[in-house]
Amino acid sequence: MSNDPLLQPYRLKHLTLRNRIMITSHEPAYPEDGMPKGRYRAYHVERAKAGVALTMTAGSASVARDSPPVFNNILAWKDEVVGWMKAMVDECHDHGAAVMIQLTHLGRRTRWDKGDWLPVLAPSHEREAAHRAFPKRMEDWDMTRIIRDFADAAERMKAAGVDGIELEAYGHLLEQFWSPLTNDLEAPYGGSLDNRLRFTFDVLRAIRDRCGSEFIVGLRYTGDQVLPGGMTPAEGMEVSHKLKDSGLVDFLNVVRGHIDTDPGLTDVIPIQGMKNAPHLDFAGEIRAATGFPTFHAAKIPDVATARHAIASGKLDMVGMTRAHMADPHLVRKIIEGREDDIRPCVGANYCLDRIYQGGMAFCLHNAATGREETMPHSIPPAATKKRITIVGAGPGGMEAARVASERGHAVTVFEAADQPGGQIRLTAQDERRREMGSIIAWRFDQCEKRGVSFNFNTYAEAADVLATDPDEVIIATGGLPHTEVLGTGNDLVHSAWDILSGDVKPGQNVLIFDDAGDHAALQAADLISATGAAVEVVTPDRSFAPEVMAMNLVPYMRNLQKRNTTFTVTWRLISVTRDGNRLRATLGSDYGDVTRERLVDQVIVNHGTRPLDELYFELKPQSSNLGEVDYEALATGAPQQVSPNPNGRFRLFRIGDAVAARNTHAAIYDALRLTKDL
Repeated sequence: MSNDPLLQPYRLKHLTLRNRIMITSHEPAYPEDGMPKGRYRAYHVERAKAGVALTMTAGSASVARDSPPVFNNILAWKDEVVGWMKAMVDECHDHGAAVMIQLTHLGRRTRWDKGDWLPVLAPSHEREAAHRAFPKRMEDWDMTRIIRDFADAAERMKAAGVDGIELEAYGHLLEQFWSPLTNDLEAPYGGSLDNRLRFTFDVLRAIRDRCGSEFIVGLRYTGDQVLPGGMTPAEGMEVSHKLKDSGLVDFLNVVRGHIDTDPGLTDVIPIQGMKNAPHLDFAGEIRAATGFPTFHAAKIPDVATARHAIASGKLDMVGMTRAHMADPHLVRKIIEGREDDIRPCVGANYCLDRIYQGGMAFCLHNAATGREETMPHSIPPAATKKRITIVGAGPGGMEAARVASERGHAVTVFEAADQPGGQIRLTAQDERRREMGSIIAWRFDQCEKRGVSFNFNTYAEAADVLATDPDEVIIATGGLPHTEVLGTGNDLVHSAWDILSGDVKPGQNVLIFDDAGDHAALQAADLISATGAAVEVVTPDRSFAPEVMAMNLVPYMRNLQKRNTTFTVTWRLISVTRDGNRLRATLGSDYGDVTRERLVDQVIVNHGTRPLDELYFELKPQSSNLGEVDYEALATGAPQQVSPNPNGRFRLFRIGDAVAARNTHAAIYDALRLTKDL
C-alpha cells in the first residue's frame, strides 16, 4: 500500500474509488450524432486503463431538446444514448475506473438558431454575452417540462450503468435561477435565496424519485460569481450548506467565478501565464465548513499541486482534466515512480479554445489525444532497428526524435541553433508563455534518456545527412518569416520574429500588419506596447487575431487595453515609403477602391512563414519514395509504403512548417503519424 495521498482509495457512498485523482466533466466534442461512439469511448478508456479513479464524461450532456448544444455535446434526451453510454461505462469498469456523466439544461447559454430553432429559456430576459441569444422568460409549464427532462435523462444514465451523475449549475439554467442577475421571477421561484434555489431542489427531488436514494448525485456550482450584483461568497456558502443539508446530493464540485464572457470563462479555467490552482483554497474553505465530499478542478496541472490538495484536506477528489489530455497515463506513471516522465500540460488551452470555435478538443503537444483509435500514446518497439536522421529540433523534429527513439532506432538530430526549440524558443521568451518551453524540454529529456545524438550549431547540408547512412530522413527545418507582401517597401519592414527575438528594437509609433492572425502579431504588440510605444494592429480580416481564439486572447487584451494600442480591421497594408525620417504606410481595402495613410516610425509584418526546404529538394532525387507521402495511409494511421524509386538510399519525409506554415500541433501530429511505424 502506497503512502502517497493521491493513491489512497476514497469511499463515496457505496462506491470505492481506487485513488484520489479524477477527470472532471468536460466535452471534447467527440460525439457522433450526439452519441458517445468509438472516438469518445476510446478517449475515456485510455485514461481508465492507466489508473484514473473516476472519469466524468460530458461537459455537459443536454437533457432537453430546447437545450441545443453550441458545440458537439452528448444528447442525453435521446433514448439511444443508453446503449452507447453503457458500452463506454462497461469498458471503463473493466479497467477499474468509475464513470459518471454531467447533465445540464443550458438555459440562456446557447443559441435559438441551433438544433430545432426553439426559443432559448431563462428565468429572465437577460442575454448572455457569450452566446448572444435573448431568452424567453420561463413559464410554469416550462419548469414542469424541464424538471421531467432532468429526471428522464438521469434515469437513462442509471440504465446505462453509470456510477453517478453530476448536475451542472454554474452558468447554466440551474444557476441562472440562483443569481439575482439572471432571475427576475416572482415567488415561488424568484426573490429570496430559498425561492431561487427551489427549481434546483425540484429537479433533485424528481431525480431521486426516479432513480432512488442510493444513486449517486452531485452538483457542480460556483460558490462565488465574482460579479457585481451576483452571488457573493456568503451566499455561496449558504447554498453549500443547503445542498448538503437537503440530503439530495452526495458531493459538491466547487468552482469560483462566472462564464458568461470570455474573460470570465478564462478566470474560471485559467490558461498559461495565469496562477496555478487559483480557486483551490476557496474550495477548501467550503469543504472545511460543510464537512461534505468536495471535488474541484481548475488549472491543477502538476502532481505536486494535486498531492498538496489532498494531503492538506482541501479536497476529497482532485480533478486533473487538461493534465490527462496532455498525458492520459499520468496516474500509471505516479504509481510506477516515473513522475518525471509525465508529459506536462503547458496551459496552451488549444483543447478548450478549439471546441469553442466548433472543433474537436486536441492537445497542443499530444497528438494522440482524441485520436486513440489511430494514434498510440505508448510507442511500441520496432521489429527492425534503423538509422533515423532528423534535421531540425523544433517541436516536430523533437517529436519525431522522441517517437523514433522509443521505437528503438538509432536517431541523429541536426539543429542549426545552439539548443532545441525552433519557433517555441521565441514564444517562450514571453514570461507569460514560458510554459510553452516544456513542450521542448520534456521531449529533449525523453530523447536524452534514449540516447538520441544531437548535433547543435550545425546547419546541415546534404553531405552531413548522407554521412549518417540513414534509412529514414525527416526534414523538420521549419520556415522563416515571409514579409515580402507589399507592392512597394518590402525592404522597409521587419517581421514579428525580429521583435520577439530582440534582433530589432521596438519603435515609438508602430504599425503591425497582421495577415496571419496568430500569436506572433499579438505577442509583438504586447512587447512593443510595454515600452510605452503607440501600436496599431491592422488586419484585412473582419476580426483581429482569429487564430488565437477566445480564451488565449484574454491575457493579451488585458495588457493591450491598458496601453496605447489600436486595432483596425478590414484594411490591408499595400505599400510603405520613406517620408523624411518616418515611414508612410498606405492601407487599402478588399471591399473597395479606397486608401488611408499612416505616418509611423516602424512597420512590422506578420504573414506566416515560408518553408526552409532547400535541403529536402536536394535530397529528394536520392530517396526511395522521392519525398512522396501516401495521404490515405497518413490520414488513417497506416504505415507509409510508397517507393517509386527502389534504388533510393533512404526514405525522405518533411513535416511541420517545412511543408507549409501551420502550427505546433500540426508539426507534432505530422511527426507522430509518420514516425510511429518506422
